[in-house]
Amino acid sequence: MKIRDDILSYREMCDTENVQTLQRGMNFHLNNSYSVILMSQRSNAPYSDRVHEDGITIEYEGHDVIKKAYNHNPKYEDQPDLLSSGKLTQNGLFIKAVEKYKKEGKNPEIVKVYEKILPGVWSLKGFFELIDYKVVFDNGRNVFRFILRLSKSQKYERSLTKEEILHTRLIPTEVKKEVWKRDNGKCVLCSEKRNLHFDHDLPFSKGGTSLSVKNVRLLCIKHNLEKSAKIQ
Repeated sequence: MKIRDDILSYREMCDTENVQTLQRGMNFHLNNSYSVILMSQRSNAPYSDRVHEDGITIEYEGHDVIKKAYNHNPKYEDQPDLLSSGKLTQNGLFIKAVEKYKKEGKNPEIVKVYEKILPGVWSLKGFFELIDYKVVFDNGRNVFRFILRLSKSQKYERSLTKEEILHTRLIPTEVKKEVWKRDNGKCVLCSEKRNLHFDHDLPFSKGGTSLSVKNVRLLCIKHNLEKSAKIQ
C-alpha cells in the first residue's frame, strides 16, 4: 500500500479542497469523491485520534456537540449522532456510511485524512476507507470511534503536480515533528520551503524504516522526483 506524505500550510490545505476554510474536523462528502477529516495526535489535541500498530489503520474519535454558551462544556455530554431537529450530525453521517458498507454491501466511504503536525503545518496522510465504528465509554461519557483502513488506491483525485510522491508506510507523527524541526521546514538539498514531502532516505522497499528520524528527511518535489527516478 502506498500513500502520499505531502506537507501543507493550512491555507494550502483549504485551497487543495477548494474551500475558504476547514473549521470542522469531520467533513462528510466535502466533494463528490470523498469525505475529509482532520486529525491530531498531539498531546493537547481535543480528541483521541491514533494510528494502530499495523501502520495502516486509523482510529478517529467523533466530534462533540457545538458549544451553546460560555458555561456549556460539551465534554460532559455524550457525542451526538442526531441534532435536536432530527438531522444527522457529522457523526451520524459517518455512522450511516459504515452501516451501508456493512449491512448493504455498499463500497466503503473514501476519506481523505490530514494530520496536524505543528501549528499551521499539516500532513496529508492519504485516502482511507471508512470500515467500522464503535461506541466507547470514556471519561464519564459515550464517544464514537471510527475505524479507517488505508485504501489500496490513492487515486481519488487529480494530482496537483501531475506526479505522485509515493511512500509505502505511514510515518509516525512524532517522527514527522522531529524531522520538521531538525530540517527547519526546508528541503535538505536546496532549502526550498514549498511543495515539501517527508522522504525515506533508504526506501521502505529496500529495507528502510519509517520509524526512525534518521531515515526520514524533508525534500522538495523536484528532488523527491529526481531521487525516485534513480531508484532501481
